[in-house]
Amino acid sequence: MPLPARLCLVIGVLGLLLSVGNQLTAPELSPALERAAVLSSLLSVGLMLISILWTRAAPLAPERVALDGEEGLELAADLPEPLRQELGWGSQMLLTATPAASLLLLWRGQVLLRRGVLADSRFQPGPICARAWTTQKAINLVNLALYPGRNEFEGLPTNTPAVIVQPIAQDGLLLVAGWSPRCFTRSDESWIEGWSQKLRMQLERELVSSPLHPGPSEEA
Repeated sequence: MPLPARLCLVIGVLGLLLSVGNQLTAPELSPALERAAVLSSLLSVGLMLISILWTRAAPLAPERVALDGEEGLELAADLPEPLRQELGWGSQMLLTATPAASLLLLWRGQVLLRRGVLADSRFQPGPICARAWTTQKAINLVNLALYPGRNEFEGLPTNTPAVIVQPIAQDGLLLVAGWSPRCFTRSDESWIEGWSQKLRMQLERELVSSPLHPGPSEEA
């Protein structure tokens, strides 16, 4: 509980106790005294309620998890330069403007981008990703440890606490891993969805005119 909320709670309890004590020690109960007691009691209870609401309005942020892996950037080989710039700019924005710790972009079966904390294992879509493709809606797994299908995300750091699965039409996926459980807000989800929509248009345009060729990924 933050210090201002504690002060409100202490003052409220103290005021209520003084009001009750004043009633018990009064030689006689006059209408004016009863009215004053009611008002002081209401004020004291109001202060206690404020302290409780204050605590709920400012909850403690979940602790940041130390993810397993090294930070880095991997881009698929032979990407067109405009697409490389878009992937570099957009991924940097998500990593700095949201609680994202790791990003993975899959397009037509090939991983085009990995950035942030990198895992050693390869990513293979599973039932959760298939559901995102079917519904064409993002799936926010707020606490990955509670989901039995978490092994599907082995392409992310092994101790990833939260992940957003953002479909990009029927051809791609954007996976965004967070630093802590329940770390993504509605605003973060809007950022991720907006960038995925922009990526879809650029991926379809750039990779149709300049298809990818098999080759090793480039690291930076």
